[in-house]
Amino acid sequence: MTSLEFTNQVQKISYSLKPVAMNLTRDADDAKDLVQETLLKALLNKDKFKAGTNLKAWLYTIMRNTFINNYNKITKRNSNIDSTEYFQYFNTDENYITHNGATSDFVVTDINQAIASLSADYRTPFMMYYIGYKYLEIAEKLQIPIGTVKNRIHIARKELKDALKVYAPGV
Repeated sequence: MTSLEFTNQVQKISYSLKPVAMNLTRDADDAKDLVQETLLKALLNKDKFKAGTNLKAWLYTIMRNTFINNYNKITKRNSNIDSTEYFQYFNTDENYITHNGATSDFVVTDINQAIASLSADYRTPFMMYYIGYKYLEIAEKLQIPIGTVKNRIHIARKELKDALKVYAPGV
């Protein structure tokens, strides 16, 4: 299937996505945003679509996953559980506000230096995971077992945590 054929089929199906998005979001503006994001992801990942499969179902799956990911981001951002006796909910955004721009520059510099100090075997899978690749995609691209990918990402996180422990709250 050529890019033009794919784009035309996606455009034809796109009109049926809005009612589903409306059902998920319950808000007209959010539904439009969800449809737009779904179409963008579909067009960017057209190489992952297998010709002969159900394009409409593929688009619905992208939409549903996008909605779930956005929902999880919002709920994780808005509240955290404090493990005190009464389990109070609080917003931690204020804990990380930097009032001095130079401080944030130092932090970013330290983070970049810590990442650069990782060996390439750990840095590459970690950065691929950080920018959004799934474990399986990383394993395929680097041609290593998925268990090795998970282990290297785990080790990279551990080394970064140790290198950046001065920024850990409450330590």
